[in-house]
Amino acid sequence: MGQSAGIAAPRLKKPSWKDPRLLIGVLLVLASISGVIALVGTADRTTQVYTAREDIAVGQVVTEADLSIVKVRLDDVESSYVTVENGVAEGKVALQRVAKNQLVPQESLGVPDALNRKPVAIATEEELPVQAVPGARVDVWIAMPGSNSAFDEPQLLLPSAEIALMTPGSTAFGSAKTTVVMVLVTDEQMPKLLWAQANKAKVSVVWNPAGVVR
Repeated sequence: MGQSAGIAAPRLKKPSWKDPRLLIGVLLVLASISGVIALVGTADRTTQVYTAREDIAVGQVVTEADLSIVKVRLDDVESSYVTVENGVAEGKVALQRVAKNQLVPQESLGVPDALNRKPVAIATEEELPVQAVPGARVDVWIAMPGSNSAFDEPQLLLPSAEIALMTPGSTAFGSAKTTVVMVLVTDEQMPKLLWAQANKAKVSVVWNPAGVVR
């Protein structure tokens, strides 16, 4: 028993900076902190960009009042969209349609002289399918007045024309419901359509589900 009492309990040594276990622990802590900082920094690489507050039609003058601001992560494609930092220059118009809540591409805005399609109103009493909405494609057919109050055989005038806007209307006497379809027409196609309308051709709008020029 005396011998047992004489045995001294081992003392805990104060760790030294030269202790490899302590160094490894410090390195692990530092690596963990660096990883968290890098992760947070990566997650916060967002950019304030503009989205369309409502549908923006081709030819519409676009101001910041027409836009909303969202924060998104774009990385390498950031230059393709209109950012809040760069803003919207005065006098810009929509060169292509931008749907509600969509990001605004840089190529969708430009000067009026850059417009290569212009909206033309076509009134129709024919019922259009629900798929015929702004942004959809339609074929525009014309039938010229013939003899005996009849019309000549219809001809395809505008294949796959884009709808810019649709508004309900009525005839001059209010006896029939009409729909005014604004279709986008190129400068090359414009004279033919205006000539047909001026000569009282029957103009028909047909939804084109393929959405391509045939």
